[in-house]
Amino acid sequence: MDGPATERVFGLSAEGVRAARNRDPAARECPDAGRSDSARQQGDWASEALGAVLDRVAVSHAEVGARFPLFADPDTGRWTTTGRGSWVGGFWAGLLWLRARHTGDERDRATAAECTARLAPWAEADTATRGLILWYGTALADNDPGADALRARAARACLRDYEPRIGLVPWGAALGGPRLLARADGVPGTVRLLATENPTAAASHLHTHLALCVRGADGPRPAWQWDAATGWQPCEDPPADWARGRAWLLLALADALLTSSADLRTQQAYEALELLLPRPGDPLVPPAHADHGDGPLDTSAAAITAVALWKLALLRDGRSGSYTERAVQTLRRLVSAHLADGRLLDGCYDAGRGTAVRHQLVWGDFFLAFGLAALTGLLDLTAV
Repeated sequence: MDGPATERVFGLSAEGVRAARNRDPAARECPDAGRSDSARQQGDWASEALGAVLDRVAVSHAEVGARFPLFADPDTGRWTTTGRGSWVGGFWAGLLWLRARHTGDERDRATAAECTARLAPWAEADTATRGLILWYGTALADNDPGADALRARAARACLRDYEPRIGLVPWGAALGGPRLLARADGVPGTVRLLATENPTAAASHLHTHLALCVRGADGPRPAWQWDAATGWQPCEDPPADWARGRAWLLLALADALLTSSADLRTQQAYEALELLLPRPGDPLVPPAHADHGDGPLDTSAAAITAVALWKLALLRDGRSGSYTERAVQTLRRLVSAHLADGRLLDGCYDAGRGTAVRHQLVWGDFFLAFGLAALTGLLDLTAV
């Protein structure tokens, strides 16, 4: 079970994070907020933070067992879990693979491989979130034939479900609701899977989403529904100002621009990049909804964005330095002001429904660990 929230592993305790946030709202956007000079100067902050996050993964694994963590209470650290993993299962498997890389322990590799194997039912599930589940749940597996086979199986299933008439793999019915949706969170990972089978289908999936979600007729919208009579119609939920939707699209676009496929590296893609990049003055850790600046933050959106910027820095397009600088600033902000006991707090699952609005989110932990692993040289960004 997770220890008390006041247990200190790295950075602030959970109480310290809340105190800094409540004492000074500006601390949410001030570098190294709430930390002493001596704490800032100790050793390699990124390595220590990564170690804390991955140590916490072991604690969480002992708690959740064969279930998949979804989000954890910021005070108690107690996880809300799911039996099959839902759309987040791949991030838990990814964290276990990162821990295995970090420790080099064969027992950790076995744990990660077993978790990845439990994601197999999602390969044929009717959902575009196969990209989130089965790209990120397998791509970090080193020399694991089971993970490689599962990733290939998922890629074939994505191509099977690709619908040329609407230009994408639809959101699907596996998670409930209408099937013929285009959503921002159905793009990352899915483009990577499709590209291994059919780069043309991958490009269509990406560009259709960019045309709708970034440059739609009604302005940027993260979700659209197909109607046979009227075509694509914008959805009200998630709303247009959803920060994580923007981050998901930026991540998918960074992956696409790093490929060697001319089908993916298009003028449309580069134009969308200019619209999705953080603007000068944008907060490093955004509110969950941009039009509600006094609402909850979403540290998971910040972590996803940091990873996307790390990847974009590899383009060497003359802005690599600025991409890298903001990525490092974001990671350092997350570590200094929002990391408690190896848990990334202040993630927002669903602000509209009031669900887990200042919590530890499993995908937030994953992308923070991913970014720190890239910064410390534990992984090759081009491979994941």
